[in-house]
Amino acid sequence: MYRFLPLLFVAFVSTTAMAQVHRMEHRDSSMTERVYNLNPVVVTGSGHHQRLKSTTTPVSVLSAVEMKEQGITTLDGALTRMMPQLSMAPSSMGSFLRLNGLSGKYILILINGQKLTGDISNNLDLNRINMSRVKRIEVLDGAASSLYGSDAIAGVINIITDQPTSQLVSLTSNTRLSGEGQITESVNLDIFTNGFGSYTTYTRDQADSYQTTDREYLKGSDTETQPTIAPLFTGYRSDILSQKFTYSPFSQLALNAGIDYSYKITDRPNTQPDITGGTDYEMRYKGLRWNVGGIYKFTDRNSLQASFTTDRFRYGKEYDVETKTYQIGDYVQSKKQRAHEADVKAILGLMKGATTIVGMNWRQDFLRATSGNIDEDAQTYAAYAQHDAKWNVGNGFVAATLGLRYTWHETFGNHFTPKLTLMYAPGNFRLRATYSAGFRAPGLDELYYHYFSVNRGKAQIIFGNRDLKPEKSHYFALNAEYRSDFFSIGLTGFVNRVNDMVVRQDIDVDAAKLAMLQTEFPEMTADQAAKLERYSLYQNSDRGLVEGLQLNLSANLFQGFNLSAHYACTYARSKSGEQWTVLERSIRNAATIAANYHHSWRGYGLNVNLNGRLQSKTYYTAYEDAPGYGIWNLLTTHTFEMVRWALIEPSIGVENIFDRVDSRIDSSKRKYALYSPGRMLVVGLKVKFG
Repeated sequence: MYRFLPLLFVAFVSTTAMAQVHRMEHRDSSMTERVYNLNPVVVTGSGHHQRLKSTTTPVSVLSAVEMKEQGITTLDGALTRMMPQLSMAPSSMGSFLRLNGLSGKYILILINGQKLTGDISNNLDLNRINMSRVKRIEVLDGAASSLYGSDAIAGVINIITDQPTSQLVSLTSNTRLSGEGQITESVNLDIFTNGFGSYTTYTRDQADSYQTTDREYLKGSDTETQPTIAPLFTGYRSDILSQKFTYSPFSQLALNAGIDYSYKITDRPNTQPDITGGTDYEMRYKGLRWNVGGIYKFTDRNSLQASFTTDRFRYGKEYDVETKTYQIGDYVQSKKQRAHEADVKAILGLMKGATTIVGMNWRQDFLRATSGNIDEDAQTYAAYAQHDAKWNVGNGFVAATLGLRYTWHETFGNHFTPKLTLMYAPGNFRLRATYSAGFRAPGLDELYYHYFSVNRGKAQIIFGNRDLKPEKSHYFALNAEYRSDFFSIGLTGFVNRVNDMVVRQDIDVDAAKLAMLQTEFPEMTADQAAKLERYSLYQNSDRGLVEGLQLNLSANLFQGFNLSAHYACTYARSKSGEQWTVLERSIRNAATIAANYHHSWRGYGLNVNLNGRLQSKTYYTAYEDAPGYGIWNLLTTHTFEMVRWALIEPSIGVENIFDRVDSRIDSSKRKYALYSPGRMLVVGLKVKFG
């Protein structure tokens, strides 16, 4: 029955909300906060602060209030619970993030506009992101290289953090616990006085490994099974320590500096002699990121911004089982990445109703990989400009954005990426048309990899390709939107064409290729060589094509009650030669729904949130497609304001109310999309002083 619920919610929102738009005239302070969220300030689409209804480029926004209402403490939870165009699959090799069918290497993840570095097999380690400071998350669909350069082909996820300035000293502790050992704890200490701010955070996030079935098929059989301890979800322990300083000696100048240290290690079952599925080692990750920056405001509409960021990330294997080669506690580094980036831009209001951005960017990426003895780097220089203009027409206005970026890449030379958006805005309606170009330089690993590893007794081999061509994309979108204080509805259709997609092609091993591989990797044993069926080589395919439709609804139906529904239909495929193939892990239909009620009495506030994600099957090219599912979660939050300077906020709820589980037996031809262990109780406690 759950598959019909999106239609019921859409109909309910459409009819009830339209009736409420003209009927609601009074609201309390809590309602004012909810109304404000329907038209927040955003920065990602245009590069400067604008109200959501005024920007020419549609942006999806997830606020801190919405994340708090749903008890969200991780980035993957925030994105997948509220944005159906995004999907995530956890793995010890990082999270398999996808946006509109395109993989994580096409998604640019920013923290306050600065790129996050450090990936495992093209999957960023999202546990490095400190969610306790997040003010809002902005998601821009489609190519955005005119402002952001390489990698922004599928879109941009910009994580905006917050530094409070209203209190002298405040201390906040936020704890969340649920089943399978899932614990998140964050502690924030904030100090602000006389223009100086200090913001300190420690976050601990951990989860146990778990299974949904303890059987696996015997090799070569589709009927006989054996016990296994191989987990569906890989457990981990993660720590983040962050420190940020801000200083504003006078109103026109604001300076900032920050440093973030992250540590993560997996927690998998150890190898055992009498059962399969264990591992000899854990994957260990470390990250260190620091940045400095500032903004000088000449006037309210004219400013100069500058920033410099260094990001270091490395990972490897830490052995917890003694082997012929390694002792317990030995660490073998697999990969080390480093990036330096500097950006300077001016935001200028030279004409009435217009904003101009001009800027320059420099970036240098480094890769050091143990396998193949790789030590490579590449530099990129860029200059960009963007002009936003608005003209009043009748009872509305017309707006346009024109942007252009010139990029010189050390390996791939010169590239231009333009952008043009037009918007007609009569009253509360918005009609938008967008064209934007994307550019992605192949990563250093795709160019130079010479990778050999052994996983559960099987050799894994990946070769880079120095003859790769850069990927280019062309994104077209049409958007229609109605947005008022109480109700918004938006419909977007888009096409994203990607030329020369870089894919990892599997190549079957014959006698000649096996001899070559044994020469390239002398550490491969005879037993591993005998089991080797294929290896991988990065190559350019002909092109990729993503076509999609998105529907977004949000309404304040009556005082204290908000309902939102989002739907994404995506058809993503790639072409090599004359053959079209559905993109790996793409999803045709997905929807997210959230209903929230909040009310306050004297000294006590109640918030009740029901949210769900529904999606159709997940496509795999070389494996069995994973079935669709529907997951519903319920959370209640209770706020007690004991005194003016203290707040206690316990929460309790249920995740996966209807106990949906994918308990299919694992096999060499099977992958998963639903990773939930089943129904779980979740409890939380937030305490704030100051």
